Amino acid sequence: MRIQQLHYIVKIVETGSMNEAAKQLFITQPSLSNAVRDLEREMGIEIFIRNPKGITLTKDGVEFLSYARQILEQTALLEERYKSKNTNRELFSVSAQHYAFVVNAFVSLLKGTDMTRYELFLRETRTYEIIDDVKNFPL
Repeated sequence: MRIQQLHYIVKIVETGSMNEAAKQLFITQPSLSNAVRDLEREMGIEIFIRNPKGITLTKDGVEFLSYARQILEQTALLEERYKSKNTNRELFSVSAQHYAFVVNAFVSLLKGTDMTRYELFLRETRTYEIIDDVKNFPL
């Protein structure tokens, strides 16, 4: 699996069409189709249902898309962190169990904040790991 293939999957979903995605990605439609088939074969799942009217995500495809978007977001954060010249950002980290209200509270807090000043982390984990996070958090 390559990160570029994950970009392809997201672009196909965004456009709803292999042809349109290929145009926007500046590659040929057969190259895009082959990259998707290679990824499906490698992962052992079918991501898209293809028919004459277009494509739709399979159940596995919906789950795969969710993970792909997370990976792409994390990749963008890595690039921003290490390619960026701004290294004087403050660290703001939250460690919590997987509850929707935690994410909602985190997002609400950030809406009124100048995000350029902070490096943010939200880690969803188990109780004993949360305790370790608090105990070992670097000052």
